[in-house]
Amino acid sequence: MNKEAAYWISLAHLPGWGYSAVNKLIVAFYHDRKISVVEFFSCDKKTWRDSYNLSEKEVNDLVQAKEMLPNSGFLAEQLHNNGIEVIPIISTDYSAKIKSNLKTAGSPPLLYIKGNSQILKENSVAIVGSRNASEISIGFTDNIAKMVSEQFRVVVSGFAKGVDKAALDSALKYKGRSIIVLPQGVNTFTSGYKTYYKQIVAGDVLVLSVFHPKSVWSVGLAMARNPVIYGLADEIYVAESGDSGGTWSGVSDGLKKGRKIFVRKPSAEEKNANALLIQKGAVAVDPEGNPVEDTGFTDIDSDLSASILEFISSKPRKISEIAESVGGRISEESLRNFLISQKNVQEVRIKNTPQYTIITPGLFG
Repeated sequence: MNKEAAYWISLAHLPGWGYSAVNKLIVAFYHDRKISVVEFFSCDKKTWRDSYNLSEKEVNDLVQAKEMLPNSGFLAEQLHNNGIEVIPIISTDYSAKIKSNLKTAGSPPLLYIKGNSQILKENSVAIVGSRNASEISIGFTDNIAKMVSEQFRVVVSGFAKGVDKAALDSALKYKGRSIIVLPQGVNTFTSGYKTYYKQIVAGDVLVLSVFHPKSVWSVGLAMARNPVIYGLADEIYVAESGDSGGTWSGVSDGLKKGRKIFVRKPSAEEKNANALLIQKGAVAVDPEGNPVEDTGFTDIDSDLSASILEFISSKPRKISEIAESVGGRISEESLRNFLISQKNVQEVRIKNTPQYTIITPGLFG
């Protein structure tokens, strides 16, 4: 793959293409036509235009990328000498979780990593939140990082000020492992490599970027990095979120895609958007990360409880359907917390939408 790295670098960063367009092209030449990236770049303009149904602009973009191959080759050699791996989306070393969570349209065509690549295959948890998080949120972050580390799972961190950095520091404090997802290129993380040199060498920290190696930090890259953080995680915990910004948009997008996301239940005095995310479908958890069972649904008496359980006994129901069945007398947040607390209730996903039903012998078993 090292010999092909220059070609993948040129292809992955075609200007203005986006992940979906690049991945569609990779599928066309690699899976459909069974040719390598090197063979693809050896094609002429007519073949690119006719065989791959590309526009004149797209063909010209490829011509320019082809002309940049010597520069990409020099960069690929530099990366190799610095111990940085270039992993294209077709590689078996590419993160299967990213492909599963982000699909073809959202998966970066190329990963740049430094460290133990096996970490990508481990069970992982993203801990996310505000850059200006409260002490309560930082404490929650520490609790979750400790739990994850003790379970030999990997903490995914975006390496931003606040919750992200606290998650990384706590994971290492508890002798755990972490993936640092950079909001910049791997060549511009010089100070970070020095700081985490021992942990990288020991295999406890993996540094990952999806951007051109020479890219410097920017707000745009920080926002574009967030889906990768969520994509790398089996579970997602939110310490604190505002009603806008990276955490809010990332969690909102994850909920739309049917991801199960755990959000710290805030106190009444707190000024954050955690409660709004819970209302949008996130699972409320206590400071230790446990789903909230004893609060949030005190307005469900025994008769109402029986009515709800009877309604979902015949088939799986959406949370909105259950709320409507009881005349809207209880909020969807309280209803969801109630259902989570019931040992005989099963959450299932139908077309990526969470639904709830009663467990019966032989069902889902």
